[in-house]
Amino acid sequence: MILRKIFFLFFILFISFSNAQRRKKVDTVYVYENVVVYDTVYLIKPIKLKPNPLIFRTPEVEEKFFVRNIYNEEREKQRAKNRIRKQKINTLEYGIEAGIGLKYSDWTKAVSTNREQFGENLGIWISKNIFPQTSLLFSANIYHWNSSLDIDANKEDSVLNGFYFTEDHQPLLFQKFNNKHFDYTFQLKLMYDWKNLRPFAGILVNQNTYKMQFLVPENSVLTKMEDFKSSQTCLGFSFGLQYKFFRKFLLSLEYQQYKMKNVSLKNSSFDFDIFQTNNTFVERKINFGISYSISGS
Repeated sequence: MILRKIFFLFFILFISFSNAQRRKKVDTVYVYENVVVYDTVYLIKPIKLKPNPLIFRTPEVEEKFFVRNIYNEEREKQRAKNRIRKQKINTLEYGIEAGIGLKYSDWTKAVSTNREQFGENLGIWISKNIFPQTSLLFSANIYHWNSSLDIDANKEDSVLNGFYFTEDHQPLLFQKFNNKHFDYTFQLKLMYDWKNLRPFAGILVNQNTYKMQFLVPENSVLTKMEDFKSSQTCLGFSFGLQYKFFRKFLLSLEYQQYKMKNVSLKNSSFDFDIFQTNNTFVERKINFGISYSISGS
């Protein structure tokens, strides 16, 4: 019985001791590892190479793309067309013209200091090449000149007022004068083409008409109003310059001059010279115009 108690006591102690050993704190162990990496180096004997001379190609500029200049291309085409057109000797060209200008008449200085007249003109022309860059041009123009001198004997005194006598001694009494009139000019010009400029010179035939009014006798009494006209055909010359633009348009500046022999007034029943001496007068024109070529390219 006693042995059983002793054995039981040892058994209790053994279990207690075992539990005490299990509750003991466990220590943490750290392990450090150092990794060393070694590179492998291979030694190779150098190869002996014979150097060759270096060859370089001559640099070339190669145009990968280009931009077309349409304006320059069109201008070159136009120049080529102009050269071809100028080389055609028998080429005919024709067109129309309009302009404005000033006219100076020497004979009116006897009655007024205001001799300049402003006017307008219309015309037609035709030209033909006779040599490369050289052409002949024929033109016909009609001019209308506005009045710059109005004289009325019933309103004012002037050097024209008074009585005049025809060759058969019939009396005429001056009434009115207005220098508004038309004239007609035909010209033959020699023109030279230099780029867009065309200097020219020529000869002309001009016909003008002035009109005056007089009282004429009817049944021996000055009661009838009649028109007396001075119509003359005159020879002269001209020169000037044209400038071509927009292919078919031309601007022109021109000077004309011709001479008039006396001023003879004519009527169906009367004929007399208002200036009794054999005078020669000069008329001059300065015209600025624009022409359009109907034909041609």
